[in-house]
Amino acid sequence: MTTKELIAEAISLPVEERSIVADSILRSLNAPESDIDRKWVAVAQRRLAELRSGQVKAIPGEQVFSRIWKRFVT
Repeated sequence: MTTKELIAEAISLPVEERSIVADSILRSLNAPESDIDRKWVAVAQRRLAELRSGQVKAIPGEQVFSRIWKRFVT
């Protein structure tokens, strides 16, 4: 399999699986070793669990950036 074929195959995956592939590749380049990295992983896992359980509701990115724009630019 060529690099181009591998990339095409990865892009065809569902978004959650693509994020796993991307994370795995990035970890192979720069493996997390510090305590800070472990803490960020714990935060990310907790936030994902909150989203999946319905405990918190996601806000669309457009809405977030609109609020930021109004707050800091105007």
